[in-house]
Amino acid sequence: MNQIDATLPVAVLGAGPVGLAAAAHLRASGLTPLLLEAGGAVGANLDSFRHVRLFSPWRYNVDKVARRLLEGTGWTMPDPDALPSAGELLDGYLAPLAALPAIADVLHLRHRVSAITRVDADKVKTRGRAESPFLARAETPDGPRDYLARAVIDATGTWSQPNPLGANGIPAIGEAALAARIAYGMPDVLGAQRARYANKRVLVVGAGHSAAGTLLALAQLAAEHRDTQLVWATRGSQLARVFGGGDADGLPARGQLGQRLQALRDSGQLEMRQSFPIHALQEAHGRITALDADGNSIGGIDEIVCATGARPDLDMTRELRTRHDPWLESTDALAPLIDPNEHSCGSVRPHGHRELAHPETGYYAVGAKSYGRAPNFLLATGYEQVRSVVAALAGDLAGADDVQLDLPETGVCNTRRVYQQPASSCCTVKAANATCC
Repeated sequence: MNQIDATLPVAVLGAGPVGLAAAAHLRASGLTPLLLEAGGAVGANLDSFRHVRLFSPWRYNVDKVARRLLEGTGWTMPDPDALPSAGELLDGYLAPLAALPAIADVLHLRHRVSAITRVDADKVKTRGRAESPFLARAETPDGPRDYLARAVIDATGTWSQPNPLGANGIPAIGEAALAARIAYGMPDVLGAQRARYANKRVLVVGAGHSAAGTLLALAQLAAEHRDTQLVWATRGSQLARVFGGGDADGLPARGQLGQRLQALRDSGQLEMRQSFPIHALQEAHGRITALDADGNSIGGIDEIVCATGARPDLDMTRELRTRHDPWLESTDALAPLIDPNEHSCGSVRPHGHRELAHPETGYYAVGAKSYGRAPNFLLATGYEQVRSVVAALAGDLAGADDVQLDLPETGVCNTRRVYQQPASSCCTVKAANATCC
């Protein structure tokens, strides 16, 4: 049986904000990262919505260790209270970080990891398993290639695996056939894709911040192109989470986003269809009709924006002994802290390597992937996650256990359980160290 070589690198999957932070922490701890990124550049997911202004300011979007590395080269931190766009975060922070020799030397672009396993051990084999190196198979421009690692930090996120339009968790009937008319996530409706949406009847599906941002952008487009029509469909009827906490939100831009969306709804500038779970799509004479299971319809649609969230890719870890929450698909121990069915506030208790660990010793899912299908992830959470995980890998368990998670308050309680209570029984602000509202 092979023994784990202490000189093997720690494989970091994904070169987004959290993956790059993990690489920076590994370097600072004297460990060697192996950074595998599927895209042709770092921050590929951010690049897909670079036009979007983030609601969290710079202070929450820059990892502390990464900042120290950058400042050592003369880089200057932007105004901590300013709100970057996704593109500004990518160009002004992630790209310079990735260009540092300590990171660039271990970064492999266009390396999409398709599978992770153990050397000479499939999922069934137990004896000697923890002493066997990890093997990560990557699809590269030169064909498949295997990499060995002493541990794996999986920061592949969820953005590139959007949830389908269908309300049952599977694609709506007709969704695949009409894929060319459906955009997933946050299309640049005011920029590169303006012509696609101007003077069209556009259906936006979803009740989160991505849907809110797209609706507000479409409203601006409609002010410039008067024949643009907006339809907003949500699966449920409770919109407190997307409307947010207003002035009580610790991220003012997030509170303002909800207030602006509520004002747009109340202005009558869009057609609102609540409790409309989409079951099927049909096309006739160039127009799409969306149907629910009862036959109710939204007709005359030209384009659809699906902003119903995302889910993790669990296929790559099929040969590892992982334990996920059965409904969130998050790391199992983390689920009680973030479950939107039960957790009544948008922030979570501090958590680190112990909550992120799996039965497969040495494998950690971090960042948005650790949250599975839960929607309330912030970059600051991911940065503290990797700090704790890397400390554990470096043998500093005291440091790894000293988790300090300082998140902005949401100013809103957002679960079904709280919706059913009178407004006076729900908090408006969650303290940073509170366990519930």
